[in-house]
Amino acid sequence: MLNRYLDTQLRKVVALVAFLNLAYFGIEFAVALKIGSVSLFADSVDFLEDASVNLLILLALGWSARGRARVGMALALILLAPGVATLWTAYQHFMTMVAPEPLALGLTGAGALVVNLSCAFMLSAYRHHSGSLTRAAFLSARNDALANIAIIAAGLVTAFLWRSAWPDLIVGLAIAAINLDAAKEVWEAAREEHHAAA
Repeated sequence: MLNRYLDTQLRKVVALVAFLNLAYFGIEFAVALKIGSVSLFADSVDFLEDASVNLLILLALGWSARGRARVGMALALILLAPGVATLWTAYQHFMTMVAPEPLALGLTGAGALVVNLSCAFMLSAYRHHSGSLTRAAFLSARNDALANIAIIAAGLVTAFLWRSAWPDLIVGLAIAAINLDAAKEVWEAAREEHHAAA
């Protein structure tokens, strides 16, 4: 009975988190293209990935432990996508080395931080429920909040200390590294679940 109640509550939270991520993806992606920011591009792709992860969780909640573990492994691979996209975008920006507009960079990063902290807070109560799936969603939101703080810092550094493309590029590459680490954690948790259910 308790598990059914938790599943119902978790479904509501995951649906809201998926909507928030999809909405902010559109905002951040548009700003990234307008100001030429690698870190915002990386983070916007990450918002799209988070929306996809939460939609997959919504679909897989009623499945068996083994089925959820398989989806967890797939999610670990999905977590790699923002890293690859970021590396490609960073490579393109190495050719031009134009600094993004710092105010837009910082404000958009601050908006992303509010969204991610809200999502992490909502998911924190369920991060040990339904195994690797909710762990994946919680880790994504938590790691993204850390990345947003770095984006805000890049905006401040670009505005006041170093008018260069480097702060934005460095943060963009750091976001790629964070996503790789999250993918590894989710993969390991899903593999353990799969072995336990076998």
